Amino acid sequence: MLSSSGPSAKELREAMVGRLRGEGAIRSAAVAAVMGEVPRDAFVPGSALAEAYGSGPVVTHRDEAGVAISSASAPGVVATMLEQLDVREGHRVLEIGTGTGYNAALLALLVGSSGFVTSIEFDDDVAGSAREALSRTGYAVELVVGDGALGWDASAPYDRIIVTAGAWDVCDAWREQLVDGGLLLVPLRMAGLTRSVALRRDGEVLRSESLVPCGFIPLRGGDAVSEQNVWVGGKDGDLLLRIDDGAPVDAEAAGRALEYPGAAVWTGVGFVMPEILDFWLARMSGFCRVLISRDAADAGRIASPLFPWGSMGVVSGGTVAYLTVTADFSQIGVAAYGPDSQELAEQVAAQIGAWNADGGPRMTVSVEVHPTGTHPRPDSWLVLEKKDSTVMIAMRGGDLRQ
Repeated sequence: MLSSSGPSAKELREAMVGRLRGEGAIRSAAVAAVMGEVPRDAFVPGSALAEAYGSGPVVTHRDEAGVAISSASAPGVVATMLEQLDVREGHRVLEIGTGTGYNAALLALLVGSSGFVTSIEFDDDVAGSAREALSRTGYAVELVVGDGALGWDASAPYDRIIVTAGAWDVCDAWREQLVDGGLLLVPLRMAGLTRSVALRRDGEVLRSESLVPCGFIPLRGGDAVSEQNVWVGGKDGDLLLRIDDGAPVDAEAAGRALEYPGAAVWTGVGFVMPEILDFWLARMSGFCRVLISRDAADAGRIASPLFPWGSMGVVSGGTVAYLTVTADFSQIGVAAYGPDSQELAEQVAAQIGAWNADGGPRMTVSVEVHPTGTHPRPDSWLVLEKKDSTVMIAMRGGDLRQ
């Protein structure tokens, strides 16, 4: 029976676990048990119980400019990643990015008394808050302050390594500190696309076992995300282009794209979640994320994107194109602005048609991470050369030879 002051933390925790089971984020008894036990509210002090056990993330630390630098990830993300990581009793686990300490507490329960958890945090203040919460709740975690890109060699090797911040690269230290056959779980940025990738170590190669779309605050330190931000229409304009992997862009020309009439091309392809399509389009030169002003879209100044935040797109010279959708979500289209808007919209639309003809949403995506400079596999759809690694992405399910 609920008290007059509302449900208790225990009741909200049980409801959270039930909700996550129903959504499919929790699939195992082990993850259900630990998320039903660890008091999430103890790791986000100052937050209302409803917020602590709600569906969204909880920001706990911001920098001087007000930008979030640490948060408790949404419970659904936490559960999904724990399922991907497949932690067993007795495992030695390294967590890169302690944050609130909540995830470290869950890991400590999963490994049990015969296992060991080391968590490394870049920020002293964030680490201090997490250490206090872990001490208060009694979970045994070795918490150290340092650069997560370097891992923590003193307690290596590890059966599992989990990165809880957006990473642009797979650092050498993570592979070297992971046992052969072990799993590395990392929210990896690939051409602007972030996926929580579970990678199994096989010698010097890491091969994906699962990929889940996600979004994370970028890792700080030596593996900070390499990204360019280009405003279209001036600072705080209607479009913001986020361009990854150091791809070249004419920011001045792209910034004037909205001064030209727009164009729209409809593909005849029905709306699907574009998780696979995004990787297909990522091979196009100028592939990027296009963040869109909701006010501008609602006012009809620009075409509505696939999602409230925007969609993936392409920038070419002074022209910007991005994915749109009909009001009834019956088909995907391409909206473009700039001097070559019709031409670029048609090029992107043609790629969507080719993707659909080659298998569309039935395709699968896999990732291999090799030491930097490795010669690409012939079946690679996309190859990304990073500082410490060569990331090879394969797409299967159709004839991908071009």
